[in-house]
Amino acid sequence: MQRLTLEQYRQAEKLPLVVVLDDVRSMHNVGAVFRTADAFRLEAVCLCGITGCPPHIEIHKTALGAEDSVEWRYYDNALQAVEALKGKGVEVLAVEQAEGSTVLSKFHPQKGRRYAVVLGNEVKGVHQEVVDACSGCLEIPQHGTKHSLNVSVTAGIVIYHFSEGMRGK
Repeated sequence: MQRLTLEQYRQAEKLPLVVVLDDVRSMHNVGAVFRTADAFRLEAVCLCGITGCPPHIEIHKTALGAEDSVEWRYYDNALQAVEALKGKGVEVLAVEQAEGSTVLSKFHPQKGRRYAVVLGNEVKGVHQEVVDACSGCLEIPQHGTKHSLNVSVTAGIVIYHFSEGMRGK
């Protein structure tokens, strides 16, 4: 299958996208985000607040080792991560249902720019002060009876959208 070795992965060009997890409580969701981040060769994952960090058996169950390949950082809270990323010139967007949000399909990431997306707690979403610190919100349209998607499912959809837009189809 011509998979990269861990060393080749670390040397490979990364998609200039960071995922910020804001108080994500499920270790399985954290692991799934790591695995998706590895698949699309993201720049990094930021783990914030109560979000679990490797090494952790529950993260490893879904990450399957991606927690070793993907660069990650821990912050006491997501606002610290957002401010640090903005300080490096990264455009930070919350993935949240909010007034004035942009439907994901209408957002076109630009090649050559660096982005971060903030995904929130499974029940409470992205903290309001974090939403306020972001340059905008992205929203995935939903047409059923539920008002939210699982965090790891959301991450997969959003990461795929950025990958298609920034790497080309």
